[in-house]
Amino acid sequence: MHLLLAVAAGLAVTQLAVVVTTVYLHRGVAHRALRAHPALALSFRAVVWITTGMRPREWAAVHRRHHAATDTPDDPHSPARMGVWKVQLGNAWLYRRAARDGETVRRYGRDLRADRLDRALFDHALLGLGLGIGVLCLALGWRTGLVAAGVHAVSYVGLSGAVNAVGHTVGKRPYPGSATNGQVLALLTAGEGFHNNHHAAPTSARFSLHPGEIDPGWWLVAALARLRLVRVRHERAPLRRAA
Repeated sequence: MHLLLAVAAGLAVTQLAVVVTTVYLHRGVAHRALRAHPALALSFRAVVWITTGMRPREWAAVHRRHHAATDTPDDPHSPARMGVWKVQLGNAWLYRRAARDGETVRRYGRDLRADRLDRALFDHALLGLGLGIGVLCLALGWRTGLVAAGVHAVSYVGLSGAVNAVGHTVGKRPYPGSATNGQVLALLTAGEGFHNNHHAAPTSARFSLHPGEIDPGWWLVAALARLRLVRVRHERAPLRRAA
């Protein structure tokens, strides 16, 4: 087994999943800040499926509920109410609990209906994850592939948890609310670390709102827009005065 290769491959897959999460799931599906060309959207869906197993409509619904009820008892993952470590370590479980409660998707995802591809493929998380792991094992050998898959799982879950835990605890708050901005977290998560900016302007496709802020996810969005593969709703949306 080549340990360094496994770690590098696992982290590379994590960054791919992170980029698709922020560009497609977050900015696109959840907030409608951009609209992807159908062929690109299908590619994004496939990557989400084999790298995370998540259902986009569930992820979007839980995230919308977080925005609608930030730091209230109805917030599905508030570190102010649950504690930083519970959100950091239990973020995936908190998302799943909210997504499967029978109310969140119905209320916050009513515009996101399952289609034939969802029913045939994308709603089957274990099949998608199995295919993703299988690709790694075929490309790297089964031992190295399994370790790479483990590295990816731990790092993706850890970074996702950090956006909701650290991103509501540590960092700058140029706008009202508990969400924070952190450049290091933003670099690790393709811009998601600018959580305070995002809460202030949730329909903005660009999370970097101030000089010196680096939002790698926006770079990709801007490049795709120049290629006419995405249509941006707002580069800089009107700011809300409450997060």
